[in-house]
Amino acid sequence: MSDTVAFEDLPGSDLTLETVYLGGTQGNTGDDALARLVPVGNQGGFRYKGSVASGEVLVAALYTSGTEIDWPDSLDPQTGLFTYFGDNRRPGRADLHDTPRRGNILLRNTFAATHGTVADRAKVPPFLLFEKVAPGRSARFRGLLAPGAEALSADDDLVAIWRTKNGQRFQNYRARFTVLNTGRVDRAWIDDLTRGCPPGDSSYCPPSWRDWVRNRRYDALTAPSTAIIRSKADQLPDNKADLEILHAIHAHFDGRPHDFEECAVAIWRMIAPATVSCDVTRPSRDGGRDAVGQYQIGHAADPIKIDFALEAKCYNTSNSVGVREMSRLISRLRHRNFGVFVTLSYFNAQVYDEVRSDGHPITLICGRDVVDTLKSHGHGDLATVDLWLQTNFPRPT
Repeated sequence: MSDTVAFEDLPGSDLTLETVYLGGTQGNTGDDALARLVPVGNQGGFRYKGSVASGEVLVAALYTSGTEIDWPDSLDPQTGLFTYFGDNRRPGRADLHDTPRRGNILLRNTFAATHGTVADRAKVPPFLLFEKVAPGRSARFRGLLAPGAEALSADDDLVAIWRTKNGQRFQNYRARFTVLNTGRVDRAWIDDLTRGCPPGDSSYCPPSWRDWVRNRRYDALTAPSTAIIRSKADQLPDNKADLEILHAIHAHFDGRPHDFEECAVAIWRMIAPATVSCDVTRPSRDGGRDAVGQYQIGHAADPIKIDFALEAKCYNTSNSVGVREMSRLISRLRHRNFGVFVTLSYFNAQVYDEVRSDGHPITLICGRDVVDTLKSHGHGDLATVDLWLQTNFPRPT
């Protein structure tokens, strides 16, 4: 269980990684824990102290609820990479920067400075990441964020992407940050920031932030998972809306499960865009239908292409993938090949244990992964998933 800090203790509290800061109990906006922790206001996903218009933001907080279907903010604790979507989340504005909180302007200016000089980065406000948790308006601190990442260029860390909603196209930013290797942010640093002290000039500035400003070096907080075998609960969605998406995909291919292979290939391409080819093969004697392809690594001028085999099962969420199905894919792998298994359901414990314990190079894509992948590509609800299915995999007439 996470450590907690009582509401009345928030104004003087340090920020400690994964600690939950409890909200109030009055039933109004004054219960907001984040506003009591850092003077950045009590509304919205973008919160900050200072002025975006004048380029004088002193400290910023990103507050994610995890409930935005079309804009799924996500933290990868194994790499320390955090993906956050801007605040133009609805159609109707001609300019993606024309938002009430000016969050997208803040992103644009921040990432421009990130790729500038040391003096430019010195003006970038530290970003503090919080997520909404129960009870009430409590918040968990997830880390100190630096814009960008070691492996991302200026073309990749902030990207304007298109979405369609209610028949209208519009743009929003997808921003990528790195969680810095800082387990605690001193209250004294927050106080210095809000008084207008440049972040790196404070004696309480975390070393990882100062190093990022001076050298644009990302000392990422990485936390490799200790559990390599996911349970059934980990592999299936935990809410009704996401389960309905899986049921809709299953129903779309009802009576023609082999046609699901093309859908599985499309999902795999979303996950692994460096896939250069992936072709569905003819049905085999045992009724299976597979795909084979190549995944490219290295520089485009001198690439290496690695062969892989893909297996897909259009199972409903109550039917697990067992040893027999997995053995078929394992038998098809050759030296220096890898495998991909896509299902709408889950892999039973024995299969998961054997694949990982024996070191088989197979990536296991379960129902939850399918939904998360579709969400990250703009197919976040039942209506958009149905349209995607009908457009790309129409039922035969």
